[in-house]
Amino acid sequence: MDVQDGNQTSQDGTEAFPRSLPDNCVEYMLFVLEALEPRALLTELENVRKAAMQLCMATARDYIWQRDSFQLQIKREAGLVYLHGSTDYGDSIEDEWLIVYLLRRLTITFPSLWVRVFDGDGEFLLVEAANVVPNWLSPEIDSSRAWIHQGKLQLIPLSASSGVKRPISLEEAVQYIKLHPGALIHSPFVEAEAFYRLEKYPGNIEASMHHSLITIPRKLAYILHEQPASIAPAIESFYLRDPVTLKPLMTAALDLHFPPKDLVTVSVRFTKVLFAQVKSQRFAPPPIWGTIIKPVEDEAGPISEQEREKSARLELAMKVTSGFEMLAASANKQSNRLAREFAILLEDVEEDGDEVLPTDEEIVKWPNVDRDDDEAWLDINFEDFENELQGRQRDMTEKENGFGDTQTQADLRKIVSRFEDFLNDETAGFEGVELHDMDRDNDSSGDSEEGMDDEDEDEDDESSEDEDKAVSFDEEQFDRMMREMMGLPPEDEINLSGASLQEDPPAKGAQRKWEEEEEEDIRKLAAQMEAELKGLGALKLDARPERAKMLGSKESAVLGEKGKGIEREDEESSDEEVDIDYNLAKNLLESFKSQAGLAGPAGNLLGMMGMKLPRDEDGEQEDEK
Repeated sequence: MDVQDGNQTSQDGTEAFPRSLPDNCVEYMLFVLEALEPRALLTELENVRKAAMQLCMATARDYIWQRDSFQLQIKREAGLVYLHGSTDYGDSIEDEWLIVYLLRRLTITFPSLWVRVFDGDGEFLLVEAANVVPNWLSPEIDSSRAWIHQGKLQLIPLSASSGVKRPISLEEAVQYIKLHPGALIHSPFVEAEAFYRLEKYPGNIEASMHHSLITIPRKLAYILHEQPASIAPAIESFYLRDPVTLKPLMTAALDLHFPPKDLVTVSVRFTKVLFAQVKSQRFAPPPIWGTIIKPVEDEAGPISEQEREKSARLELAMKVTSGFEMLAASANKQSNRLAREFAILLEDVEEDGDEVLPTDEEIVKWPNVDRDDDEAWLDINFEDFENELQGRQRDMTEKENGFGDTQTQADLRKIVSRFEDFLNDETAGFEGVELHDMDRDNDSSGDSEEGMDDEDEDEDDESSEDEDKAVSFDEEQFDRMMREMMGLPPEDEINLSGASLQEDPPAKGAQRKWEEEEEEDIRKLAAQMEAELKGLGALKLDARPERAKMLGSKESAVLGEKGKGIEREDEESSDEEVDIDYNLAKNLLESFKSQAGLAGPAGNLLGMMGMKLPRDEDGEQEDEK
């Protein structure tokens, strides 16, 4: 079975289980793709490897890697010879981007070098540029399509897979680059998004460090001075502690490597990730540290600020020292190179005794021995976050290296803008945004895509204008439509005076004729409905005098308010008889009576009509009898 670029394929071509990288791990491959003899190719790869290590040493000499450092070895696989490296960056995403920065620098130094880098999420450079990648380049087919060459991000087009949307293997990608190096796609927009985080390097290397004064045993201070990077595996041991590793500390064993004796105060260098990990942990002091660390509040009352600061340094030192104690118990069993180097150094110190330990005078001469950086960057509140999103300048009295630095502001604004774009994109689904900027297939040509991007921007502008028109609101048109639906004449015609009507007799006459025809249609429709209701017995139009005899006191009350209207209508038209549906009134009154004076539908309905019925006092007296 052959392993091809993270996937396993059997000899018959069928797909087997895919091989995936562990979490928090980045893998990189460096190819020299030029016509060289095998021996010359190995020589060139070795030159690249040495240059890479020198570049890493010069750029990140004082950098502390979270777990693994940048490393390269020559590898032969599936007929390919290349440099391969894999780094476990743990919780420090900055380690991954520092590696990308180094690899990009290498491709500028060696023009024939092609680099592919990916992690557990796949082509994470394309994930960074998901906002502008071509629409055909989906996560299902992007494997082995993103390459760094001469400092630029190059994309292998769809033609490498014969126009079929499928992933390509590492061998197919290398072969296509050899045969068609000019056919790869280079988009400045995709490159800018993918390499956005690299803009802050190499300055971010120093900005990601944090120095803090802590009070630790002299032996541990010497080890940290000789091997500062050992702080990373020690804090990881503390951060991932379990009851087994804590057992020596909790039992106050006498064979501890770093007992809290002969304490000195020195400045220790952390990365901000490591410092946050150890600072944020709640950890009860082991018995051997219990008598040294005093509580913040004692029986005498609040302590001074100086004592509070001293207590904080001791507490942080207790956590760091406990981490080194746990690391010493398992360093020989770990695969971490830094842990093994720490174990060797500790063994040498314990063999030589206290003679190798530095004196107080020697410690004072150490560089940055009293450096204590501000910890304000750990404290973030809602107001600060809002200021960062708005890009507001911080108070001049505040530290510039805290939460309000310009790079953090830019990152936060970029995150929020992308999230808003996603929410405003109607084509976005649960898998992400489906954008149409650069939705073209540049498979067979390596021409610049600037013209295509300009066309896409024009299309976006046009679609944006159409969208604005679609949601625009014309108040006058809405008012005119509502009047037409209600059978009312337009407002401008109502405001016209009689003189204006005479000024334009043809138009106004047509309008009046239309209104008369409309009224005639309504009268005909009403007459037809009345005839149908009469035929079905829904309306019982009895004579008024006869109905009046049948109505009681309540019926008279109901009809009392209507009587005036009936009399007026009788005066206006003696030919038309205005009748009231007796059955409707009777049912309404019976419903009201059944409420027994309580709230109910009949009472509510009559109340909405402005009528209030009297209580049925006769019925109540009969009930009492």
